[in-house]
Amino acid sequence: MSKIPSGHPDALGPVAQGPATTRRRPARTEKESWTKPGVASVAAPSESFTFKLKPREIARHLDRFVIGQNEAKKVLGVALCDHFQHVRMTQEGVDAPFYQKQNVMLLGPTGVGKTHLIRSAAELIGVPFVKADATKFSETGYVGGDVDDLVRDLLRRAGGNVKQAEHGIIYLDEVDKLATRGESGGRDVSGRGVQTNLLKLMEDGDVPVVSPNDMNAQIQNAMTAMRGNGSGQPETINTRHILFIVSGAFAGLDQRIRSRLLTAATSGAPDPQWSSAKVSRLSTDELFAEAMTSDFIQYGLEPEFVGRLPVRVACHGLDADDLFNVLRRSESSLIRQYERAFAAYGIEVSFTDAGLRSLARMAGQENTGARGLMTVCERVFRDLKFALPSSKVRKFQVTPELVADPRASLRQLLKDGR
Repeated sequence: MSKIPSGHPDALGPVAQGPATTRRRPARTEKESWTKPGVASVAAPSESFTFKLKPREIARHLDRFVIGQNEAKKVLGVALCDHFQHVRMTQEGVDAPFYQKQNVMLLGPTGVGKTHLIRSAAELIGVPFVKADATKFSETGYVGGDVDDLVRDLLRRAGGNVKQAEHGIIYLDEVDKLATRGESGGRDVSGRGVQTNLLKLMEDGDVPVVSPNDMNAQIQNAMTAMRGNGSGQPETINTRHILFIVSGAFAGLDQRIRSRLLTAATSGAPDPQWSSAKVSRLSTDELFAEAMTSDFIQYGLEPEFVGRLPVRVACHGLDADDLFNVLRRSESSLIRQYERAFAAYGIEVSFTDAGLRSLARMAGQENTGARGLMTVCERVFRDLKFALPSSKVRKFQVTPELVADPRASLRQLLKDGR
């Protein structure tokens, strides 16, 4: 049987070294391990980072898991390809000393698939991936997490392989919570301080493999060095080729953008593109698409921090039709989880399209995007999951009637199953 080459449009599996999406890659032997130049007298042979995907192939892969968000998929596909083609060419000896890293900012409400987009793309490319919330960090020297821990987490995800960790992806959610609101009497150690600490990491920094605050690791590292049986592991991880992607809901930013556009429409030299009536009709999604650097600075982000996130794209909110397609078409649909939960007790559940639309309409009223689907499904199926495993019922169908009144439907199922 012929094997489709990596990167071919018909091959959507991982095409880079790293964790595969469908099968576990065998562990590297000591001979295959990567060594940073200068650590050992003779560097061990290193494997090249291979990347052959094209933007459209990444977007097509993301279509399998995330419904809609076509603009975000297009922007991510281009940014990821530009970045990892640069990484590949650099490791092949084609250096680009003035390359500007294309870190990405995703805007959009909760539950629209931002995290799912990034995780699915990282799995396709085959690079280590770390996700964290910005709210857990504080400025170095204060109580709370240190942003350097993100890079160390990436090293752990890479199985201790520094070379792999140095071209991974770090995804920082809730970055809008780092915005500073007005001047305070003291230092803002969890807002401006964290932004400042992230600046060097996002550009080109060296992070110690062992945290200076981890005394146990420091002692173990010193004892290993004294015994002389270390593995030649580099002492730092360079962040030059680590791609940073941040996201946030940015509540209230749309009003700032609307105010700016209205000012431009009514100024002495009005912008012909915008009229007051047109600006007033813009939705939140449309306003986010018009976001500029000045809007983020006014929101409370540092100019230097925003400047290191040149690629920006807005994810739109999900309506009932989108939520129906999430349930019906996505490979990671929530209904698979419920089919599995009932199948564990030998119960077969099927979903009608009308039933799925009813679930989607109820989830849309939650205003939490795809997360509303879990809220609604848990409420609808709670009594059925409790009672049916102990009954004689072995099959049922999810219809609009069951979604509207699950308790009445349960009573009828138990009556018919006697």
